[in-house]
Amino acid sequence: MSILVTGGAGFIGSHTCVELINAGYEPIILDNFSNSKRESINRIKEITGKEIRFIECDIRDRKGLDKVFAENDIEAVIHFAGLKCVSESVNEPLMYYDNNIGGTVTLCKAMEAAGCKRMVFSSSATVYGSENPSPMREDMPEGKTTNPYGTTKLYIERILKDLFASDNSWSVCLLRYFNPIGAHKSGKIGEDPKGIPNNLVPYVSQVAVGKLDHLNVCGNDYPTPDGTGVRDYIHVVDLALGHIKAVEKVLKETGCNTYNLGTGKGYSVLDVVKAFEKASGREVKYVIAPRRPGDIAICYSDPSKAKRELGWEATRGIEEMCEDSWRWQSQNPNGY
Repeated sequence: MSILVTGGAGFIGSHTCVELINAGYEPIILDNFSNSKRESINRIKEITGKEIRFIECDIRDRKGLDKVFAENDIEAVIHFAGLKCVSESVNEPLMYYDNNIGGTVTLCKAMEAAGCKRMVFSSSATVYGSENPSPMREDMPEGKTTNPYGTTKLYIERILKDLFASDNSWSVCLLRYFNPIGAHKSGKIGEDPKGIPNNLVPYVSQVAVGKLDHLNVCGNDYPTPDGTGVRDYIHVVDLALGHIKAVEKVLKETGCNTYNLGTGKGYSVLDVVKAFEKASGREVKYVIAPRRPGDIAICYSDPSKAKRELGWEATRGIEEMCEDSWRWQSQNPNGY
């Protein structure tokens, strides 16, 4: 059974393709490699021992998408493809709206024309904005996003909800991620950011491996146990397995459903630094810097709906997340 995975060569996409293969599906990767590496596809083959089809195509390319659907018997789409750098989105909002929202609309049109109306969408906890208290629940109001990246996720969710409202033969799962970290146990695939990392753990990893001198901890005066921001970190393999459960749901029934994918536990920046030092056996130097605009003190999930309705829950803790992140980074100090 073929599943089209847009952005399948990326960090979360590559891990999800491994788990799709393990679960007996045939993923087809569609990627334009704007923020991913072709080598990740070779690594997926090494891990699984299976060939994997990939097509170089942009999600805004309607003719290219029509050809993909015409030439393959695609049962469902997992839609990861999208730009995801918060600071870049602030500087280049039109690029984000064009790529993320415009690309998704084009993809949905191609899916509709091909009669493939089953999608699992890669959304984000950013849609909850800055005013909801943790733990975040799916029934909380969304909309107070703090940057164009988050706003694209919010608008895409609304587009997909409207699409289902207009045509109940669609089946959509909106998966709101919290903070994916970690890597595959083999150390063959992991997060490989371009340039200076924007996320905490890749930055910590590069400090530990000696590529960066120190970590800037942005704010130590939040109302948290150690004054640093608290977030819900989830192992990327747990996240990938959540997509398998979501695929099972969209293949089985119609509807438009939203799920948090997180652990339900919060860890501070300094908790992560300590766990990474333990995992790597290296010191992670850090300095305290001013708060970043738009950052909130505490953000973690209530993942009980995903457990109840999808039969999914995260099982890997922060120690394992850091151990696997370090294995990837130490074996691939320069990424792919």
